Amino acid sequence: MKGKVILVVLLIIVIAAGGAGAAVWNMMRPVAASADPVVFEIKSGSGTSQIADQLEQEGLIRSGLAFKGYLKWKKQGSSFMAGTYSMNPGVSYDEIISKLNSGEVVPEEMMKFTIPEGYTVLQMADKLSAEGVVDREEFIKLANDPSSFDVDIIKDIPVDEELRYVLEGYLFPETYELKKGSSTHDVMQRMLEEFQTKINTISDLESKLKARNLSLHELLTIASLVEREVVVDEERALVAGVIDNRIKQDMKLEIDATVQYLLDKPKARLLFKDLKVKSPYNSYLNKGLPPGPIASPSLESIEAALAPEASDYLFYVTKKDGSSGHLFAKTYKEHQQNIAKSKAAQ
Repeated sequence: MKGKVILVVLLIIVIAAGGAGAAVWNMMRPVAASADPVVFEIKSGSGTSQIADQLEQEGLIRSGLAFKGYLKWKKQGSSFMAGTYSMNPGVSYDEIISKLNSGEVVPEEMMKFTIPEGYTVLQMADKLSAEGVVDREEFIKLANDPSSFDVDIIKDIPVDEELRYVLEGYLFPETYELKKGSSTHDVMQRMLEEFQTKINTISDLESKLKARNLSLHELLTIASLVEREVVVDEERALVAGVIDNRIKQDMKLEIDATVQYLLDKPKARLLFKDLKVKSPYNSYLNKGLPPGPIASPSLESIEAALAPEASDYLFYVTKKDGSSGHLFAKTYKEHQQNIAKSKAAQ
């Protein structure tokens, strides 16, 4: 009789264990498969318990409790990465763990935009606002607020009330790719960081600036003049040399681009009255360099300004033959002759 009782108890235990095992197995089974992915975010700092509960709420697993037990048994969960994930219902525990361990997140939607070389702050604001990348008014406002940005190289921009836009020349012309929805500040921060990166590629910059007796701000100002005046790459250093020569001889630069910078819209041809516009940027009225850059120069123009080509030239005029090159002259008389040649080639 006693033996029969023991047998019955053992049978009950086996049945109970089997029932519990079946229940656990049922909880661990993948949920019904679906072709519609579930997108969810694992926030930074989330623990395995919180993640397990979230996966159950998202309908990706049947039981957060069973998933927690599985993680403990497998010694997993300590390497789960935060981010936005996309998973299809029906995946196994091991597949979920693999994705969370590898950080197989949803690629962020990106936006791409290009700033052409020689663009001004206003041109950038107009272009990027038209493309839906920035808020135009905020872009212009931030261009006069360098303290809003964390970039070392702009900390030495001189405090000068004559500067039209403090960050003019420092927003590097390049093709950028940023996360969609980035703020106007984010966009400008990235452009300033790119400027710093490009400037850092110039070897011995400090010693070269010292040898030229220039500040970085003055270098960028010259480079911006070169950028707006030159189309043919081979002429960049030569035009930089002409600018250098005229400054050394205490001559006005008389560069049309400095006047164009003051106009709301550039003109195909400047009028005599335009050259009389009163502004510290007007190189027809003032000697020396403008207060600051008049555009964002390319790295090539910056390097040309840093190493101008030596010559005796003091003048240049654009060729009218469609080549976009220039005719250079040492004297005003030669310059007048070149102007006549240029007009004759039209």
